[in-house]
Amino acid sequence: MNTSTHTNKVVLRYRGNPILSKHDIPYSVATVHNAGVVKYKNMYIMLFRSHLANGRSIIGLANSEDGFNFTVSPEPFMTPATTGEFAEYERFGIEDVRVCPCEDQFLLCYSAYSRHGTRIGLATTKDFIKVQRLAFISQADMRNVVIFPHKINDRYVRFDRPHTESVAWSIWVSYSPDLIHWGQSRRVIQPLQYHWDEMKVGPGAPPIKTSKGWLNIYHGVFNTMSGAIYRLGVALHDLEDPSRVIAVADDWILQPEAPHELTGYVPNVVFTCAAVAEQDETIKLYWGGADSVMCVGTTTIKRLLDHCSSRSRPAL
Repeated sequence: MNTSTHTNKVVLRYRGNPILSKHDIPYSVATVHNAGVVKYKNMYIMLFRSHLANGRSIIGLANSEDGFNFTVSPEPFMTPATTGEFAEYERFGIEDVRVCPCEDQFLLCYSAYSRHGTRIGLATTKDFIKVQRLAFISQADMRNVVIFPHKINDRYVRFDRPHTESVAWSIWVSYSPDLIHWGQSRRVIQPLQYHWDEMKVGPGAPPIKTSKGWLNIYHGVFNTMSGAIYRLGVALHDLEDPSRVIAVADDWILQPEAPHELTGYVPNVVFTCAAVAEQDETIKLYWGGADSVMCVGTTTIKRLLDHCSSRSRPAL
């Protein structure tokens, strides 16, 4: 595998980036980005977001044997519902799917857009052929929901990011007895003033379980005179109580540097919805570049744990 080294040597970029662009899609789209990725039957399954020419988003599917070279299915995987209770709240598009392996199924957490704002939809699949929409699991305005891979203390757990103007946009933890009804929420990580994520933070990839705790790869935003910059960071949460933050790395792990991350539909963006942990404790990290293309890089569980512990900052 050919990689090039990121400046702080936490994430190694794949030399073949971008791994997907609109030119790889067999139907007409304007972008390819912000994909959820998971391993299923020794294949990597990618559910990517695309803008159509009208500006609204749909979800496509691609698969790969090695996690780097993907083949796109000839038809979209999910499009906004046109009938039933979901139609009204998906009218403006669906996007940014997180694929969360949980028990014997894959939970698909996606943002649904309509005139009512942004809600989180929850769907499920067992084979990436049939999809069942279960419920909307938030009111407006919520984004970036990732669900843990199993119950903790007999409750499902998720990270989420509500929108509010009263405090900086922060990462929260919430709990559920049944995946549908969520509550007992509390804020766990907030932006830090005049740091790389001082504008807002939000969950990125579904949490990764390690012997030291849950790794939480998240995005952070810094506003500049020429616009916002989206970067990626990492935090570590307690295994039995994810609301307890063990460490938040003070430095980012990835920032826009490549041409396809610096320029595009939304410039200066690396945005993740997925990280696949392998049996040898390497991690394939996937991100959208400038809201236009899909990219991948590699890191390790040890590297991320060391990054958290070497220079940590307060979570709140």
